[in-house]
Amino acid sequence: MSSVLPLNGRRIAVTRARDQAPELAVKLTALGAEVIELPLISITKEVSNDALADVFLEFGSYDWLVFTSPNGVRYFFEEIRRIFDDIRSLGLIRLACIGEATAEAIRAFHLKIECQPKIATAEALAEALIATGSLDHAKILVVAGSLSRDDLVDKLTAARAIVDTLQVYKTEQTDLTGSPAAADFRARGADAILFASSSAVQSFVDQAAALKLGKDAISPLAGSIGPQTGATMKELGVPVGFSAKTPSLDSLVESLVKKLGK
Repeated sequence: MSSVLPLNGRRIAVTRARDQAPELAVKLTALGAEVIELPLISITKEVSNDALADVFLEFGSYDWLVFTSPNGVRYFFEEIRRIFDDIRSLGLIRLACIGEATAEAIRAFHLKIECQPKIATAEALAEALIATGSLDHAKILVVAGSLSRDDLVDKLTAARAIVDTLQVYKTEQTDLTGSPAAADFRARGADAILFASSSAVQSFVDQAAALKLGKDAISPLAGSIGPQTGATMKELGVPVGFSAKTPSLDSLVESLVKKLGK
């Protein structure tokens, strides 16, 4: 029986934020891959105290609390614990989210998710919420980041919901110009590069000069974690070499192994 790991000898570039990359790197290393960390974005908590006060003063009037990312869940509940010190302060509000990773972050608090579409896009979540038949004049709080798109809010507002948005984190591009990992990537390339967010794809395109491959470097296949990331890749001219079947790190790794595994 062969003991060769499926990604043995493969170089895989990971583009997640530095504090989020280790989880994926561990999975890849366990499969034999050499991991190149290219943190194209950084994610930091950023919450306006005034906005937070406005939201929490009328929190009991919201019908739905909507999360679009695990980061939103993380930073929102940090504020809940800091201010209320009791998860029950959420009251009877109903929870909705996009994506399994976001759902797992919510379930970690032993909370029930009442609306999660099978397809992890803002449009699918809006349609799923509208399908509940309870949005006419319903109050909805969408917890988001600095780069969140308006698609979800626009569709919910069009369905006559009253929508507030609370930003709890910001996403910024990381400058890789002087990064040793970027220099290694330029010189040697990689067998694959993995994208877990649209913002990482945008940063990759914007920093093309810092990541331009040398003549002898391997040109990587690009992997997408989900529909929204894949759509951004196509929009920005990054060919999608493979995609996760479901928007999760495990599924992304499985697709990578299927594509390049031994």
